[in-house]
Amino acid sequence: MNLQTDTEIDSSYGLSEEQVAARVERGQVNKQIDRISKSYKEIIHDNIFTLFNLINVVLAGFIIFIGSWRNLLFMGVILSNIVIGILQEIRAKRVLDKLSLITQSSVKVRRSGEWKEIHIDDVVLDDIISLSTSNQIIADAIVIDGRLEVNESLVTGESDIIIKQPGDELYSGSFVVSGNATCQVLHVGEDNYASTIMKDAKVFKKHKSQLRDSINYIIKIIGFVIIPMGIALFVKQYFISGYPFDKAIIAMVAALVGMIPEGLVLLTSVALAVGTINLARKQTLVQELYCIETLARVDTLCLDKTGTITEGNMQVEDILVMEEGLDIKALLANFQEAIHDENATAMAIRNFVGKPAHMEKPVRILPFSSARKCSAVTFESGTYVLGAYEFVCDKKDPAIVAEIEKQANMGNRVLVFMQNDTPIKFDDIEKDGHILALVLLSDPIRKEAPQTLDYFLSQGVDIKVISGDDPRTVHAIAKKANLKNHERYIDVSTLKDEEIDAVVKHYTIFGRVSPKQKKLMIAALKKQGHITAMIGDGVNDVMALKEADCSISVAQGSEAAKNIANLVLLDNNFAHMPHIVDEGRRVINNIQRAASLFLVKTTFSTMLAFLTLFLIRRYPFEPIQLTLISSLTIGIPSFFLALEPNHARVQGNFLLNVFSKAFPGALCVVLSVVFVHFLGNVLPINEAQMTTMTVLLTGTSSLIVLYRVCIPFTRLRFIVFVIMTALFIAAVVLLPNLFVLVRLSFYQAVCTLGAMFMIPIVMDFFFRFGNKLKLKERLEQVGK
Repeated sequence: MNLQTDTEIDSSYGLSEEQVAARVERGQVNKQIDRISKSYKEIIHDNIFTLFNLINVVLAGFIIFIGSWRNLLFMGVILSNIVIGILQEIRAKRVLDKLSLITQSSVKVRRSGEWKEIHIDDVVLDDIISLSTSNQIIADAIVIDGRLEVNESLVTGESDIIIKQPGDELYSGSFVVSGNATCQVLHVGEDNYASTIMKDAKVFKKHKSQLRDSINYIIKIIGFVIIPMGIALFVKQYFISGYPFDKAIIAMVAALVGMIPEGLVLLTSVALAVGTINLARKQTLVQELYCIETLARVDTLCLDKTGTITEGNMQVEDILVMEEGLDIKALLANFQEAIHDENATAMAIRNFVGKPAHMEKPVRILPFSSARKCSAVTFESGTYVLGAYEFVCDKKDPAIVAEIEKQANMGNRVLVFMQNDTPIKFDDIEKDGHILALVLLSDPIRKEAPQTLDYFLSQGVDIKVISGDDPRTVHAIAKKANLKNHERYIDVSTLKDEEIDAVVKHYTIFGRVSPKQKKLMIAALKKQGHITAMIGDGVNDVMALKEADCSISVAQGSEAAKNIANLVLLDNNFAHMPHIVDEGRRVINNIQRAASLFLVKTTFSTMLAFLTLFLIRRYPFEPIQLTLISSLTIGIPSFFLALEPNHARVQGNFLLNVFSKAFPGALCVVLSVVFVHFLGNVLPINEAQMTTMTVLLTGTSSLIVLYRVCIPFTRLRFIVFVIMTALFIAAVVLLPNLFVLVRLSFYQAVCTLGAMFMIPIVMDFFFRFGNKLKLKERLEQVGK
């Protein structure tokens, strides 16, 4: 729909209530697409309509067709998985939706002559809106009055700052770096520029996840193999081996059911959903599900000192007057009233100097920008500049330099208040003039900061403090917080962009960093093989947040920072970070434990399917037998294992770790089947007895894998292992007919018991051999 803007709207009055109602009725509302949680429809759809569910339904159809009703038991597991997955995701959605209300963006609109704050979803076409520093532009608009400096990198990919003056168009998804302006909305909802590209700037980059990619890889391989394997098995057993149609179908279904890790995807979704709920209890909003995993793998944490090491409550300690006879407070009050910046520094100065008694009319204004490190106002009486000394003065006064160094070493931030006679030209100022005063600001250190920093260092996570302030100030604050290697600091403003790659690994504290340089530093760390997390709350952090593997912001941060972040700390408390890392570790470590159980069955089923094609006459299991084994040694234990506490450091590759535990168990099952078929050639054993022996040996192998996965035993793991073992024995002894098991002869029982005792020995050998290969591979990687 091509929407036309009403150019006759009076910007001093805005829309009337009747005009707003008419636009709402026409659907010209800025309805946003929710990116934090799925809809109920999506949850139900994603849990029901999967490739594996489709395959299982088709297999169930075959079983119904031949009338082997007891072999339909595997569908009970499938239906249970679907129900559990839907309920758990709905539970997580409700928690996330409730928390997301706290961080929803609002915008200032003028309606019926009055300014009011409304939610961005309630903005309509032609609304008159007010934008200022750190605001994210929530709809395409045109500047009517004022001047903005806008970063469009989230929309266009270009990081240059664009000047926007009356008549210029603004794109939704970009954000205001500096300035104030009154604007008229041009497009709303799906007609916005950002929506036509990818609905929302936050989804431009798919979140990196080793866990998701590994599971998708497993599913892709199985999906590729399973259908041709099923056809080949049926052809072999019906046409070549000569088995009756119903037995060939049952054997084929058993093989394919065994190959499908039906609960693995569900388990991953449930574990991550529970993770989001647990973090919600810690006042942390998860905006990207897999970022929990990424943060647990992070080895380099980058953060600004403000709001993390310090409280973020900037306050003026003192104003050192450099020229006698001037009312510095009055001058600063006039300056702040004219500039109208809303950042923490400006508000701290405004609180200290108060409102001006007599307001001088500004001729030209240059708002603060992180790239410029200063702001300026031209009055008729002259131009006044407030900013970092290195950025506003070309000629350095030794006395001023000494005083700034002294204050910086005490942990104070120092701004220079300067006056000259040269008016502001475009976005440039004269870097010379009379220093009127030094404004000293401080920010108290958080009580929990030293403990939180120590936690990350103890976990092998390197910390990089990236700040726009003087590196000496940041160093002094880091020293008070007991940050290791705080003496390694550097002024990044003295570096060329191409030098950043070389210095980023050698220093801990980086001062005078521009927004572009923050992004370059994150990119350099990633290039060096590090997994990075970035904590930022300002509009100057957005590009770095977008570049990082995992991005974290706080509820009191800028709209742009909150919108791009994967995680939002709702109570602005940096001390929650260890809990987030622990939750990520719990998710990965427990899914890794459970995945190794699922892949034992998938691996041995696939290997046995190939053996059936070339060596053995018939697939050795019926579906109900695999249901028994998988339920008691995989399905039920995996859910308990996936939800228990586990905060060990995440190490190694997910697939390698999982298959190193799964493959020995799978190989033992295959060897057991080969052993039983060998006995069948030398002893009088019928197929039913061979199947019974195979089920007993496979159950034993699977329980031993479960035992190894549960090590080291906790109370919960011990209880789970004992109960599952007892249930398997009870099923074999009490329900042999249900599970198609028969009585064994004395010699068959002795052979089976002997093989059972050998399984742990053989499996231990395979585990030791596999661990040696893993160690060798890791040593080779370290050597490289």
